[in-house]
Amino acid sequence: MIILTGNDLTLDQVIRTSEGRERVVISKGAIDRVKSSRTEVENFVNSGRSIYGVTTGFGDLISEKISVDQLKELQRNLIRSHASGYGKPLDTRTVRAMMLVRANSLSKGVSGVRPELIQSLLDMLNKNIIPYIPEKGSVGSSGDLSPLAHLALTLIGEGRVIDNGKVVDSQSVFDQKGLQPVTLEAKEGISLINGTSYMLANLSLGYADSENLLKHAIIAAGMSMHLLSATEKALNCGLFYARPHTEHGTVAMALKSVVQGSERVRKGTETKMQDAYSLRCVPTVLGSVLQTMNYVKAIVNTELNSATDNPLVLPEVVSGCNFHGEPLALAADYLSIALTDLGNISERRTFRILDKSLSGLGPFLADKPGVESGLMIPQYVAAALCNENKVLAYPSSADNIPTSANQEDHNSMGGTATRKLREIAYNVKGIVAIEMLVSYKGMEMYGVSGKHLNTAYSILNETIGEFRGDKESTTAIEKISKLIDSRKMLDEIPVRLDRSVASSS
Repeated sequence: MIILTGNDLTLDQVIRTSEGRERVVISKGAIDRVKSSRTEVENFVNSGRSIYGVTTGFGDLISEKISVDQLKELQRNLIRSHASGYGKPLDTRTVRAMMLVRANSLSKGVSGVRPELIQSLLDMLNKNIIPYIPEKGSVGSSGDLSPLAHLALTLIGEGRVIDNGKVVDSQSVFDQKGLQPVTLEAKEGISLINGTSYMLANLSLGYADSENLLKHAIIAAGMSMHLLSATEKALNCGLFYARPHTEHGTVAMALKSVVQGSERVRKGTETKMQDAYSLRCVPTVLGSVLQTMNYVKAIVNTELNSATDNPLVLPEVVSGCNFHGEPLALAADYLSIALTDLGNISERRTFRILDKSLSGLGPFLADKPGVESGLMIPQYVAAALCNENKVLAYPSSADNIPTSANQEDHNSMGGTATRKLREIAYNVKGIVAIEMLVSYKGMEMYGVSGKHLNTAYSILNETIGEFRGDKESTTAIEKISKLIDSRKMLDEIPVRLDRSVASSS
């Protein structure tokens, strides 16, 4: 069970909740803070003071005054009008992560909502009610208005949900699960939708997928080093004392552990001066990816426990810019570029293995070259995925399109940035899976040695079986991709990314 305080939510808890493995409740201390904040809002309303989005209109409609008897109607209409999106519905993991981080943000006790609103959101989460939320439509400022409005629409008993793969009316699922829709009070509509929860859910899940991919990419690189009889001279710790980027040394040590005991690497180390960059520079390239990930993780950890709506009760009601997605947009764009390069260097090793003039191995690893094409085409697929990633990696945060009659004249575009990150991570998983397939086939032909390499080979053998002769390879790539998702290989081959050269010496 996860207890929300507004201050202690972790990335691991987000991942576990997104996968449906946790029940979530709000702490007593958080409830007390929420109640206090709510009292302040009610006092301000009763005093007749103007509060943005509570007694005024929204965006460029800020000059429109709202009477007391229209406050509930204002909040309800806000949700209805802002529930405008496009594209396929978000997957269950993303929606559950959104609900969790929105509830935690409101639990900080500076948003002015009632505890009952947060509890209703958690009831939806705990009963696995998944609002229908189109994936596109957020410009990442004033929060994720469109996606969160669809979430809030379900909360008030309107809109649609996805139930057992079918799209149905929200009210029917509420009736089935014994829940009552929420009647929004003053400020509660804007507090629900004026936040970064869609961006944050995507960035959190994208980061977790990236960390998993990096570890598997290190294993794949080790498999390729073995097959290509690479030298491990470039893994010498002295290099990373001379240029002390901590993460570069971390990757070098992890890679050295993977290839330990490889006879082909031992021979390569004895006979070669150096390797091509795609082998020699793995610690530098993947270490730089790890540097990027560490930066992004820090952004995520801060945002997970932030209040991101507007205005906030501090205790004065203050209008600011906590809803702006710039930190998430820049982080997502940065990680997207890093993951794209992780895919690039993986594809280069795949290409090198399959080119007989570069590898010294049989052409395309075909058992009967000529009559068979071997693994020629999976490299085409990896190339196509790399190309798509390069297109997707263009930074969304470099763009700006004003909204709301120029009241909102600078937007982060973080909704697009974080969504593209997830797509890039998916493509990179395919690229790494292809490198593993190619290396596995090469090991079938030329042998394998070393504890961890033998383990990787055995797990792949259990996953896809023998790969003799020409055969359809899409199924094998899909199976390896699912193997990467399962993290089964990491249970047997630990890839540590939390140590440095200095601390291990």
